[in-house]
Amino acid sequence: MPATGAIARTAVNVRSGARTRVASITHALVLLVVVSIGAAVVSRIPLAALAGVLMVTAVRMVSAARVRHIMRTSRSEAWIFITTAVITVSFDLIYAVGIGIVAAAFFALRAVARTSGVRREKLSGEPQPGDERIAQFALEGALFFGAAERMLQAIDEVEDIDVVIIRMSGLHLLDSTGAELFTEVITALEARGVTVLVKGLRPEHVQLATKIGVVASLRVKEHLFDTLDGATEHARSHIRRLQH
Repeated sequence: MPATGAIARTAVNVRSGARTRVASITHALVLLVVVSIGAAVVSRIPLAALAGVLMVTAVRMVSAARVRHIMRTSRSEAWIFITTAVITVSFDLIYAVGIGIVAAAFFALRAVARTSGVRREKLSGEPQPGDERIAQFALEGALFFGAAERMLQAIDEVEDIDVVIIRMSGLHLLDSTGAELFTEVITALEARGVTVLVKGLRPEHVQLATKIGVVASLRVKEHLFDTLDGATEHARSHIRRLQH
């Protein structure tokens, strides 16, 4: 909880023992007294002396142990820390905070994209004739603008397949870009005569998927399944109908 309107004074306040909102009130009252009554005296303090106080304050704001920990954690963490520190000293704290947040967001999105993916799975149950005409894929992680195209490419490139089962229960994040690309993949597969079955669309994704057109792109709404066994049985029955 900020004790003042400035990071430096907040740090000094906390290190001096501040624990409640009274610290912020006290700080405001002291500043009011200094400005109203002691301005003439304070103006005689040399700037070099004030600079020394600020340097000591800045050093105390940084924990050496925390810095060593950040530098050893990962390259991205170290890069963010060094960049923010350099910009703080060279330009302005506000700019440094903004750029640091942007850099942290970039590396966070990159990490999420790296942990996301799509993998092909074997069908559940005992193998049956025609299973080779069915492809089952599991989407994992996040289907968002930073990873959607790479993830869905593997599904879009399947060949010699009549039915595709896409399992989405392991998908934790779905944004509008990912939903749009997913819709395009389903539409392209259906145009090629491949039946697409979607399993495990999470409740928090239903509204977005419906608005973007994921559900509408399926051949029929019944191709949206809650269980993998139901989707697998439907896929196998579809293959049996094609064989007869």
